Amino acid sequence: MDPSSSPSPWKCVVFLFAFMILDAAIVALADLPGTWELIVPNAGIASMHTAVTRYGTVVLLDRTNIGPSRKMLPKGHCRYDPKDEVLKRDCYAHSVILDLNTNKIRPLKILTDTWCSSGQFLPDGSLLQTGGDLDGVKKIRKFVPCGPHGFCDWEELKDVELETGRWYATNQILPDGSVIIVGGRAANSVEYYPPRKGGAVQLPFLSDVEDKQMDNLYPYVHLLPNGHLFIFANNKAVMYDYTSNKVMLEYPPLDGGPRNYPSAGSSVMLALEGDYSMAIIVVCGGAQFGAFIQKSTDTPAHGSCGRIVATSPHPVWEMEDMPFGRIMGDMVMLPTGDVLIINGAQAGSQGFELASSPCFFPLLYRPNQPLGLRFMTLTPGTVPRMYHSTANLLPDGRVLIAGSNPHYFYKFAAEFPTELRIEAFSPEYLFADKANIRPVIDESPEMVRFGEQFDVFVSVSLPVVGSMEVNLASAPFATHSFSQGQRLVKLTVSPTVPDADERYRIVCTAPPGGKIAPPGYYMMFAVNLGVPSVARWVQLVP
Repeated sequence: MDPSSSPSPWKCVVFLFAFMILDAAIVALADLPGTWELIVPNAGIASMHTAVTRYGTVVLLDRTNIGPSRKMLPKGHCRYDPKDEVLKRDCYAHSVILDLNTNKIRPLKILTDTWCSSGQFLPDGSLLQTGGDLDGVKKIRKFVPCGPHGFCDWEELKDVELETGRWYATNQILPDGSVIIVGGRAANSVEYYPPRKGGAVQLPFLSDVEDKQMDNLYPYVHLLPNGHLFIFANNKAVMYDYTSNKVMLEYPPLDGGPRNYPSAGSSVMLALEGDYSMAIIVVCGGAQFGAFIQKSTDTPAHGSCGRIVATSPHPVWEMEDMPFGRIMGDMVMLPTGDVLIINGAQAGSQGFELASSPCFFPLLYRPNQPLGLRFMTLTPGTVPRMYHSTANLLPDGRVLIAGSNPHYFYKFAAEFPTELRIEAFSPEYLFADKANIRPVIDESPEMVRFGEQFDVFVSVSLPVVGSMEVNLASAPFATHSFSQGQRLVKLTVSPTVPDADERYRIVCTAPPGGKIAPPGYYMMFAVNLGVPSVARWVQLVP
């Protein structure tokens, strides 16, 4: 052997050092919290909109004019649309329902175009779905959920429609159970379901914040505990009294550029608790202005977050940075009050084939930690979840991850292909070593009234130290990196009292009114030392 071809001692050291770094990186990834699992290998559609029903099912919805999906409608149920440029006789499903108990998929039939539409659950548990594009722009639809063995399907309402076409609008349920529909492309107004006298009402704020990219689409709307709405669009926000159509407060602008579609980050209102008088809003991520217009797929996304006490008389934004820049991330309120930030990309903007660098690492935002210590990096996924992805909290505490189609039609031979797989992410609180402190709800009412006291009985393997929480989580309508109607309310509870072996009684007080928690169905979680139970559904009524 030629001595000159032998590796030098220094090269050996370099190689050894490189292997040590690689090994350390693998170990570090293995130590990150959270686990992933594949639930459905092929859902048949890429879900652009997702909502969880009280029957343990999940409604997934794409758009109708996207051409062939990978799920057929039942025989004899084809859709006929002479104006559809792709399929005038369409025998493919563009909506499906997932049974979480069996992970089976059943096709649903949607008639008009739901592209970039909006939705919200009504007090009776039916899903209201509004707007879209083309023949769907003024449509109002309902899905009345049923048990896994039922055959419920979409219904197009024939006796009512939107007054203004709504594409890229946001829905929010109100204290009386009606729904306000805010904004949309070329729709700088609000209207209601059921429709109100006077029809659509102009909201000048939306036109004031519109720019040449239209960064006022899919505004972030949160119902504050004072009954007003926090509406955020582009980089500005107002407190809006919808009853008088007046802006009650203009918040300071949020630094960091546009934050809404087509430059969207995401937003949540943190858990309401205590006397329910304080509401804190968080807005994270977004694209740099110009990335959308220039179709720049490699312009780095923002990593900044703004946090504001929306109910303060002198509100200011508190800024902090995520470990990664991120656009199109989904912010999911967990039963504990922490926030999961998941999905998205690190460069580009929203739109077809306008982003790159998938952000595989979820983050846990811990709102009660000091500034600078609130973010925790979690176990990365392996599936790019880019434009048109969704994330929804499930009753068992997992988070359902669906969708991703950054193409105009379905396209599987691409760097970031159309994604038909459905996954679930399990936060650290579901780890096996926490099973002995995970509570089980044994008894709870199916319906409670505002302000009512009621008992919840839970079982826990290990003795309970201190008091458990009982928290109500809404089931939002997730689309385009924002969960419309998302809400977590921590109930006032008594000290946890032993009732029998491993069983405890918690006296809870329901929220005092619809400003705190609008009427409807909620997932009720018992939380012990940061570990939630499997939820039971409860209907909150006036």
